Amino acid sequence: MKATEAARDHSTTLAQLLQGRLSGVTVYPAPDGGIIVRMGAPTSFYGNQSPLFVVDGIPIEGSRVTLSWLSPHDVETVQALKDPSQTAIYGVRGANGVILIKTKGSH
Repeated sequence: MKATEAARDHSTTLAQLLQGRLSGVTVYPAPDGGIIVRMGAPTSFYGNQSPLFVVDGIPIEGSRVTLSWLSPHDVETVQALKDPSQTAIYGVRGANGVILIKTKGSH
């Protein structure tokens, strides 16, 4: 998903921005205004179902990462990594997939 997509202009939340745009990814709004993301199989070494979020190259740690601080208008690109060959660089943390987010101005 890229910032130039016309459909993203009407998104006011991160959940609306991602909903239905990443294949194999389910996005739910979180109570705090952030998002809950589920990818692929629901099990991992850590026992949770959340993928690893990497924002501008920095892994976001925590068992309940919702990205409530991230505005959908600040997001430039989002990429979902699901294949083990793609997520291997993140080790066990990437067992449930990896969501790579690049923000505007992070060049």
